Amino acid sequence: MALVSQSDLVQSARCEADPCRIAHYVVSFPTDTVPALAVAPHRAELIFELKQRSQEKPLILMTGEIEDIWEYVQGSHGELKIWQEMAYKYLPGALTMVLPASVKVPSTMNPLNPTSIGVRVPNHAIARDILRQTGPLATTSANLSGEDALTDMSAIALKFPSVAVLDYQNNITEAVPSTVIKWTGKDWQVLRQGKIVIDN
Repeated sequence: MALVSQSDLVQSARCEADPCRIAHYVVSFPTDTVPALAVAPHRAELIFELKQRSQEKPLILMTGEIEDIWEYVQGSHGELKIWQEMAYKYLPGALTMVLPASVKVPSTMNPLNPTSIGVRVPNHAIARDILRQTGPLATTSANLSGEDALTDMSAIALKFPSVAVLDYQNNITEAVPSTVIKWTGKDWQVLRQGKIVIDN
């Protein structure tokens, strides 16, 4: 069980050395939906192993600012304009946009289809502050694959003793995941209906 301060969590997430003096590479912190498991994008395989997660289920790239998204995606000038309109309408918030990935996205984030990436900016002050310090992180919900997402940080620490979990005492009452939409090349397709209803 590893409940840690925000500064220690940030240091864990940013650790590049191997072996690192900090034992935790994967971290967990609250968001505007369910708490996240998060890791540096180039170490995304650690989350797949930790959650016993199928590679058919890609991870989401979470950023602290909308502007941080664009270097991780690629499209035409017209597409970029459409994506930005959607982002600035609903983000920060509980919306994940699945877009064509740029070469900057490690293939381990979406092993079976590395040409696409889900991106999101949470509407949560602590999460965004962490992400501003760490840079974008590969994220998913805090649970073993097939189980319900955990919402209590202490329970996450017990379930995943190798994870640096933020010592966060506020109750997390909402466990509704983000809405997921995918750019098809012409319009948006809703892959998962969550907190946000898209006015397409």
